Amino acid sequence: MIKFNKPFIIGHELEYIREAVENGKISGDGIFSKKCQQFLEERYGYKKVLLTTSCTDALEMTSILMDIQPGDEVIVPSFAFVSTANAYVLRGAKIIFADIDPRTFNIEVKDLEKLITKKTKAIVIIHYAGIACKMEEIMALVKKHKIFLVEDAALALNSYYKDKPLGTFGHFATFSFHETKNLISGEGGALVINDKKYFERAEIIREKGTNRTKFFRKEINKYEWIDLGSSFLPSEIIAAFLYAQLENLEKIQKKRVLLWERYYNELISLEQKGKLRLPVIPEGTTVNGQLFYMLCNSAKEREQLTEFLKAKDIIAVFHYLPLHQSPFYKSVHGKRKLPETEKYHKLLLRLPLYYPMEKEEQDFIIKCIFDFYKKN
Repeated sequence: MIKFNKPFIIGHELEYIREAVENGKISGDGIFSKKCQQFLEERYGYKKVLLTTSCTDALEMTSILMDIQPGDEVIVPSFAFVSTANAYVLRGAKIIFADIDPRTFNIEVKDLEKLITKKTKAIVIIHYAGIACKMEEIMALVKKHKIFLVEDAALALNSYYKDKPLGTFGHFATFSFHETKNLISGEGGALVINDKKYFERAEIIREKGTNRTKFFRKEINKYEWIDLGSSFLPSEIIAAFLYAQLENLEKIQKKRVLLWERYYNELISLEQKGKLRLPVIPEGTTVNGQLFYMLCNSAKEREQLTEFLKAKDIIAVFHYLPLHQSPFYKSVHGKRKLPETEKYHKLLLRLPLYYPMEKEEQDFIIKCIFDFYKKN
């Protein structure tokens, strides 16, 4: 069976977990948490990084930091994971769903300004498959209307837009270290804060609404409950595993990008024959090897290909379902159509891609795709 994803150990993960235990601290904000945060800040130039238990928690922290209130509007692409919208619904916001650019599956910029009203508090963007959104246009809108920008960069670690790391554009950015991502810790995430006036409050929110972080730094002689918050800190076990992965970032990225490029180069002849469509990489953007998708010519064809691969013991999967059509939010969204989201989510198929993938496995997947299209 060639699964869609395989978790892996690449370096000192187990040694660091043992070290964390022997250090006598496996709750949050220990040595390995600080090492991970420092690594990300120094490598990518993020102003401040706080590890979280998930990207979902990082998004929920942005909702509190932006002081989202009932009646506020937050613009989110409908082609997204539920966490991207749910973080703001929890605080009472109305989600205004945006359509996608069918070339990249990122938020469609040309109609974005029409969605902005006096109630708009923030725009949340997703860099789908690690490919950057159109940042000049988005930043211009954010500046013009004086609203927040959140980069949901769950898929975009080590991706760049015109040589600038993704996650450095927004007021806030969020990352995921879920086992399906490039660097993994099982669950796990990070919040990036690029505006220093939110540094202290972010620490408080992350520590259940207390100023305990300042207490541990011996800046105060007691800590108290002073704000909203929750338990957003990951354990040192998660941080220890993640730090070992960060130490091997270059090796992991090189392998994943090679796998991505190999899929692309081997399948391009099928695209040239009109059998399928491959990802588009706009000028100025980079590939980080997060995921490889292809677009079938119809929903029926995608279903047939999925079943064909499954019969060969290959697990390929679809991705997001449109949030504006979800049972939970359909009545709130109303009858506004998002035609590109509604069309293309039915055509997209993600192929297996993981660090320990062997060449023989990828060869077999590619061969099976060719075999399918010979018959269809």
